Amino acid sequence: MAIRLEKAWRPLTDEVVKGLAAQLGVYQISNNKEEIVYIGYAGGRSLWGLRGALQDKLAELGEGYQFRIEVNQQYLSRWEELLKVHKGDHDALPPGNKDHRPRRVGQLSLG
Repeated sequence: MAIRLEKAWRPLTDEVVKGLAAQLGVYQISNNKEEIVYIGYAGGRSLWGLRGALQDKLAELGEGYQFRIEVNQQYLSRWEELLKVHKGDHDALPPGNKDHRPRRVGQLSLG
């Protein structure tokens, strides 16, 4: 598995999100320039897994965004890893994650 989430972006629309399975995992949301604005996860307490988490984000953000997902049973570890990768690449967390306090987000050197 690659350290970066490199799957294709899909439009964050009700129609597309409704087609997702109710699985655990992580997701990224980007603007129309493919700049990541939020990294999230659907865990054991997420109603309908990734589908439910993305429906919630769609309701919050509205359309005009894209998403990609990774089904992963180790969603918390993978979420933290994706945050570290973003922080290493951009020297900051995504704008939507700035107020989140993950358990630990260290610095990752990918040089």
